[in-house]
Amino acid sequence: MFEIPENIHPNTARLAWLIGTWAGNGHGEYPNIEKFQFGQELIFQQDGRPFIHYMSRAWITDADGNTIRPSAQETGFIRPQPDGTIEFLLTHSTGFVEIWHGELDPDAPRFEIVTDTVARTATAKEYTGGKRLYGYVEGDLLYAFDMAAMGQPLQSHTHARLVRQ
Repeated sequence: MFEIPENIHPNTARLAWLIGTWAGNGHGEYPNIEKFQFGQELIFQQDGRPFIHYMSRAWITDADGNTIRPSAQETGFIRPQPDGTIEFLLTHSTGFVEIWHGELDPDAPRFEIVTDTVARTATAKEYTGGKRLYGYVEGDLLYAFDMAAMGQPLQSHTHARLVRQ
């Protein structure tokens, strides 16, 4: 299954399945842009304090998996609470920051979060909110991201299956 780190904080123990480095491929689509494929690496670190440090980098790939160009980068902190709720603070290289909230699934290694607040720089694209689902399935990390942006309502944007490294 997965190994629980020795010094894990009790608030983060229910998310022990996330800890580590994950890599894999995903797919994306959204109105007014071409469908795309991407590679991605996610890192979840825990050092005994009541949060998990999260880092992500992605790159656009061609149909054969060859890298075409760098893509999104984001970093932040997942702050699980004793009552099973989650606070997620996230900063993006494209000029916006988000505060997410959600709940851990009490019966499975997964959680769903939605944006509470989005702030953008003057040069960031118009993005108003999102919804993410993360789950541990057959030893892999699966996620889906729905986005509301560029005048479009909340809808599917990216999804990926990542393997623990």
